[in-house]
This record gives sequence, structure tokens and C-alpha cells, in this order.
Amino acid sequence: MARKTNHASGILARCYWKLTLGEWISLTMAFVTIVVLFCLFFIRRQTLELNLEHTYSVRSPEFFSSALALANPVPIAGNKVELLQNGDAYFPAMLEAIRSAQQTINFAAYIFESDATGRQFRDALIEKARSGVQVRVLLDGIGSGWSLDNSDVRMMTDAGCKFSYYHPVGSWRVDRTNRRSHRRVMVVDGKVAFTGGAAFADKWTGNAQDKDHWRETHARVEGPIVAALQSAFQGHWVKSYKEALTGAGHFPPLAPAGDLRTQIVTSESFSVAAVPLVQAASFAAAEQRISITNPYCTPTDDQVNLLVKAVQRGVDVRLLLPGPHHDQPLTESAGRTAYGKLLAGGVKIFEYQPTMIHAKTMVVDGMFSMLGSSNLDARSSEINEELDLVVYDEGFGRQMDAAFESDIKHAREYTLEEFKGRGIWERFTEWLTIPFRSQL
Repeated sequence: MARKTNHASGILARCYWKLTLGEWISLTMAFVTIVVLFCLFFIRRQTLELNLEHTYSVRSPEFFSSALALANPVPIAGNKVELLQNGDAYFPAMLEAIRSAQQTINFAAYIFESDATGRQFRDALIEKARSGVQVRVLLDGIGSGWSLDNSDVRMMTDAGCKFSYYHPVGSWRVDRTNRRSHRRVMVVDGKVAFTGGAAFADKWTGNAQDKDHWRETHARVEGPIVAALQSAFQGHWVKSYKEALTGAGHFPPLAPAGDLRTQIVTSESFSVAAVPLVQAASFAAAEQRISITNPYCTPTDDQVNLLVKAVQRGVDVRLLLPGPHHDQPLTESAGRTAYGKLLAGGVKIFEYQPTMIHAKTMVVDGMFSMLGSSNLDARSSEINEELDLVVYDEGFGRQMDAAFESDIKHAREYTLEEFKGRGIWERFTEWLTIPFRSQL
């Protein structure tokens, strides 16, 4: 029996090594495809089923810690947050902060392009580096790797800027390439910070006046929370550049700058997703209104159910989403699959008309506000590395509500009748995107 077994094994071995070149190529391609699909669809953060009940309100003392239980449940007091609406507001404010820097500039972005806006920031950073300010630039490999010319990178590094891509496109680690740093944060001298949804390209300039100038929200931040934003920058800088940031140039003593209670929520690799809990707890606690602006909205079944339950207890739930100028049609199709349940459940959906709306904001009961880089989708909750700022204050909530009300004047309501009457092509694209919702 042993002799027969050895004989059969020898035949198999000879057949195996006699594969043609084409067969070897096919086997290799099949193996690589399996690895890539595994990295794309299975390497992600763990998410929880969040079917929360309405047992406390947004103003209850237990709300903030419950919502941020997977992030940092302790609010940081003494902060000032200035809302900056559209490029005409946030780009000049950021450039002024760069020019005023004395010691350090730590700059992280998802999209940085070699256009007029990118060159303006490139030159401002170069000027400060040449004057002796420590300048660090951290960009995402996917978001900026193809849109920023290598010559611009060389100009920055030749001037003394420290530069790195987070998860470069050329990495053999496909899972890392798929895990993008979607964060936007700039910290100057450890004292002033900016964060929100803006990118550094011409589309983000202007005042949302036409389809070529997008609607966006960013924020200028002062106070003790700046140290948390600096820490968030350092978390990615250490991974990418292998340099720790210490000293008064990065972490100076921070006196109170205002009266806002704030905190940040970051998404980290290989951890339980924190952002969905913030969203779910907010939806479950709401008693008056939920106002959400988001460009890429593909809510989960849990999120849909929580929003519908909020409507059932009398909450006015409104979603403000892109209209005819959506820059990602497949993502729009993926999100539309949830419209039916939302609209049938009484959630109101509005589509912004003048241009692409890219703001990522939420305000609940005029008390709890959130703005930053996270979208209401699976990629933000399960894959991307995000950064969001939450503010627990009624006065700031009124500002957020006012911005939402201003935007909704330029939107049209999308009705359940429209959803039911959509065409065959729309229905087909919705069906087509279902397997890829987590990647869009």
C-alpha cells in the first residue's frame, strides 16, 4: 500500500511541476485576487448592533459619557470653536494661522492637490519652514498620492518640511492601502487648531456660489481641546514618520479660551468603531429634532431604525444630502437603497441644489453638535481613520441649527412618491452597488 501511495504522489508532483506558464499565471492571479478581496471586505473595525432605547435625553447627565463611551467620555471644558463656512472663510483663516506660526505647524489632510489652492498652501508652508518653524505635512496615500505632484513634495522637503504619506499607495499591504486616513487637522504652535471636512483643492474655494465651488464646514479651535487634536495628529505621524512629538512647541500649557465643553472622536484601526455609538446614542436620546448634513449617506439598518423610532416619538428628523451635483454617483445609488424605509418612517430628506454639499455635521436637540470628517456610511465607521469634534453646548447648537436652516433654504425635499417612481436605471444601479456598499 505504501508503494502505491508513493507512486501516486510522484505522479501528482510531476503533474504539478508541469503546469504551463499560462496556468501558473492564472493560479497566481487567482491567489492575488483572493488576498485583495479578503483585505478589502474582511479587514475592518468591529461594529456593534446598536438598537438603543430612549431611556434618557440629550440634556440628561448620563448622555455625554454614554455617547462617547468608546471614545473619551469626559468632556473638556474651556474651549472656543469658531464655525467657518466655505472656502472664503476657512482658507484665509488657516493661511493666517500658518503665517503667524512661531514654532510648529502640524498639517494633516486627506486631499491635497497640485492646483492653485494646493500651491498656495504649499508656498505658505515652505515660507515658514525656511524661517525656522518646524513644519510637518501628513497626507493620505490614496486621497493625495495621485493628485499632488512629486515636484511639490520635493519643494516642501527641500525647504525643510517633514513630509509623509499615511499608508502609501505603493505598499504591498493592500489592507493598509484600503484603510485611509480621512482626517483633517492642522495645529499651529500647539495653541490653535483647525478641523472639519475641508480639502485643499480649488473645489473647496469660494462661497458655494456655483457647481464648481462646494459647500463645506470647517472649524477654528482654541483651548485645552487643542492638545487632543495634536495627539490625534501625532498618532498617525508616529506610525508614518516614526517621530514622537514632545515639548512646549507641540504641547504648551493651554488656558481656557472660551466656555464650550468639547471632545474629539477618532477612528482607529483594529478597534471597536466609536462613531456609530455617538450617532446611535444621539438618535436614541433625541426628543425634539435631529438635523444631519452629510455628503455620503448610506445608513445601516440599525441607524434607519433608530431614526424612524425617533420620528415615532415626535422628533423632527431631517437629512440634508447632495442633489444634482453629487460627485460620487455610485455612493449616491448605494445610499438611496435606504431612502424607502426612511421616508416611509417619516424621516425628511432634502437635496441641496446649488452645488455639491460636502459638510459632515449633526446637531441634536440644539444641544449636541458634531462636525468633522466622518460620513454616515460603512467606510467611515468600519474602515477609514476619521476625526470628529463634538460640542456639548446650547449656544453653539444654535449656530449649527442656523447654518442648517440656511442650507435647507437652498434644497428641495425628496418625497416618498419620488422614491417609488424612480426609473429602472436608478433601481438597477442601486442593486448593483449592494455588494460594494462598504467600499463606496
